[in-house]
Amino acid sequence: MADDKKSGNTALLDYSEPGVSPPVIGPGYDFGRVTDKIANPVLTKRTPWSWIFGFLIAFSIMNALLGAVTYLFLKGTGIWGINIPVGWASPSSTLYGGSVSDTPGTLISAILLLFKQSWRTSINRFAEAMTLFAVMCAGLFPLIHTGRPWLAAYWLLPYPNTMSVWPQFRSPLIWDVFAVSTYFTVSLLFWYTGLIPDVASFRDKAKNPFAKFFYGVLSMGWRGSVRHWHRYEYAYILLAGLSTPLVLSVHTVVSWDFAVSVIPGWHATIFPPYFVAGAIYSGFAMVLTLAIPIREAYNMKDFITDAT
Repeated sequence: MADDKKSGNTALLDYSEPGVSPPVIGPGYDFGRVTDKIANPVLTKRTPWSWIFGFLIAFSIMNALLGAVTYLFLKGTGIWGINIPVGWASPSSTLYGGSVSDTPGTLISAILLLFKQSWRTSINRFAEAMTLFAVMCAGLFPLIHTGRPWLAAYWLLPYPNTMSVWPQFRSPLIWDVFAVSTYFTVSLLFWYTGLIPDVASFRDKAKNPFAKFFYGVLSMGWRGSVRHWHRYEYAYILLAGLSTPLVLSVHTVVSWDFAVSVIPGWHATIFPPYFVAGAIYSGFAMVLTLAIPIREAYNMKDFITDAT
């Protein structure tokens, strides 16, 4: 076993031994080949029919949502059963179910970064992206469930106005606005900061002038110098430190929408830790739901390994 370690042959290593870690990627790869493998589907290969088929399915589901929302505006929010105070109405369950299950992607990526787990690079991009899309989708429902979404921003967002009409800051719905908007902003910065070196690689490999210009703007002049890497790592670790407690705060505030009510069964102090724990478990489940098909469809088994 020691000879295998000295010779660099990892095939026969016993990973159960202390101090022996499984490889992060498959054998035979260096940084250049990893970059080529990941960049080629974006820059050189044609869009596969399987991707177009999946896009059409998602587009059909979105059209179904638009049709349902149109019907809601025509009939009113009573079709959701919101006049039954002892049950969770459809917008509430969809909002909190979606936000709780998808938003911990940033938490997973941030914690793995803080603990210096190198295998996070195989899942961190789509884990962080799923958080952004989940927050955007969840943010639709507070606007819709007011019944008059064209007035929702007027009553929920605190901004100076001539009539001096301000939101009710004792309402947990207003707490949601601050918590979710802050979490979305920090998650967006965390995702984009980590993406800058990758976008710069796309810029250097792109052949299309428009794509080269587009990726060049997004890369913000990244050249991979020591100064750039130093500032990048400093900002990245700060954003990871901010993101971790924000996840706890956002799910705690979301749970207060129910916990501070006077409805029996909802008025419970267990809700904040219950929501946070549920978010962590469901977040890992959503990462697996995305990682397994991506690993198979894009032939990324050498990067999203069994050890990951």
